Amino acid sequence: MGCLALNASFEPLTLVPLTRAVRLVLDRKAEILEVDEDRRFRSERSDLPCPTVIRLVRYVHVPRRFRRQVTNTFLFARDDYVCQYCGRHRREFRGREFLTRDHVVPVSRGGENSWTNVVTACSPCNNRKGSRTPEESRMPLLSKPGEPNQVHLVWAVRRVTPAQARYIRVFYGEDALRAVQGRAEDPLADADSHFHGLS
Repeated sequence: MGCLALNASFEPLTLVPLTRAVRLVLDRKAEILEVDEDRRFRSERSDLPCPTVIRLVRYVHVPRRFRRQVTNTFLFARDDYVCQYCGRHRREFRGREFLTRDHVVPVSRGGENSWTNVVTACSPCNNRKGSRTPEESRMPLLSKPGEPNQVHLVWAVRRVTPAQARYIRVFYGEDALRAVQGRAEDPLADADSHFHGLS
């Protein structure tokens, strides 16, 4: 389990490893808001409760380009780990099949690497489509690709505790919390690398 890091404005930023959260607190870069009463961090000079939610002391500006960056981690989460051509979930894949990023309008034909031009595709469908459009390959898309909101970009691949969920609900609302909890099936350890400025 990670620790929810809030900006100074209380905006949820990301989940950080517990050791990183403790370091931020010890360095006085963050304050503890919620703790796990059953766990503690002890050293020769310190005895700290295990933080589950911390708040940064100073506001961290998150550039828009990082919020909007297309990564496979967030792309696959946006599409619920489902191929947007055949409709199979990755749990249904056989042998050497895997998820890939497909450009609706191929890059070789001027297509951009943008949220509105990329979809999740299983490797067989991506190979079958090749450098054609969905219409040319007679492979209609299951849904129209679009840019996910900030909540999905940061939280779609995370599991959150009830205490952490309260902060997400307060800042983003009940609908965003439901979306996060509905998609929190595949936590990845380093999906928040673009928030490296916290340390």
